[in-house]
Amino acid sequence: MSRIAYVNGQYVPHDQAAVHIEDRGYQFADGVYEVCEVTGGRLVDERRHMARLVRSLGEIRIAMPMPLAALGVVLRETIRRNRVHDGFVYLQVTRGVARRDHYFPDPSTPPSIVVTARAADPRKADAQALQGIAVITTPDNRWGRVDIKTVGLLPNVLAKQAAKEAGAREAWFVDAEGRVTEGGSTNAWIVTQDGKLVTRQADNAILRGITRTVMMEVAEKLQLRVEERAFTVPEALAAKEAFVTSATNFAMPVVRIDGKPVGEGRPGPVARALREHFHETAEITG
Repeated sequence: MSRIAYVNGQYVPHDQAAVHIEDRGYQFADGVYEVCEVTGGRLVDERRHMARLVRSLGEIRIAMPMPLAALGVVLRETIRRNRVHDGFVYLQVTRGVARRDHYFPDPSTPPSIVVTARAADPRKADAQALQGIAVITTPDNRWGRVDIKTVGLLPNVLAKQAAKEAGAREAWFVDAEGRVTEGGSTNAWIVTQDGKLVTRQADNAILRGITRTVMMEVAEKLQLRVEERAFTVPEALAAKEAFVTSATNFAMPVVRIDGKPVGEGRPGPVARALREHFHETAEITG
């Protein structure tokens, strides 16, 4: 079956979808995006994702392309038309199509919107979680507002590629003070020797991950302590466990950092428990 995309008011096959040469997302990375998990044909944490979308658009002064209720219909229809039972739906909004100019276009220029959906086998991620992943570290050379979920991800792309070439799955950015900020597409966590969960505070240096937020609620239910603060690479290597969180990973154990083992070098019980209980806490809507 040909995949279907929603593009500026129309549902079209992927191979017929086109981005205008003067779309500001293409010219300037002038846009934002969201990725929602789909499980059993239903959206995971739609409310939180849409709230972050509204914030991101507001931070860079792009108008909502349609009311949230209508957008929810588009997301579900895209999922339905692609027959996605388990997978992800991707939403991107840009400042629209206008003559290339660094200044904002006329306020009457409508935002552009693209929605796609694809299936994914959750068993593959579960199998990866049983093994854990390796990460590398890299200097954080991104702009100062990564709390906005923009499509300008070139530093992330280069970091992820460096990780792949090093035989790892993720790269952790490290700031000028030697503190981990976050991963190329994930939030970073450690479990200290006394069992405390530590993750960077939600400032402008990280994206406030939706899964990160839900995991804090899961931790509370499991009576685990969470401390929001920066941690260093040596601290991570001395930790009992490390893991990353994202909409596509849930809680994914990290077993090696820069080639060195974390804890016992295998997935630990805290990351496993968080992963196991994630969907019990997440908001799942039809």
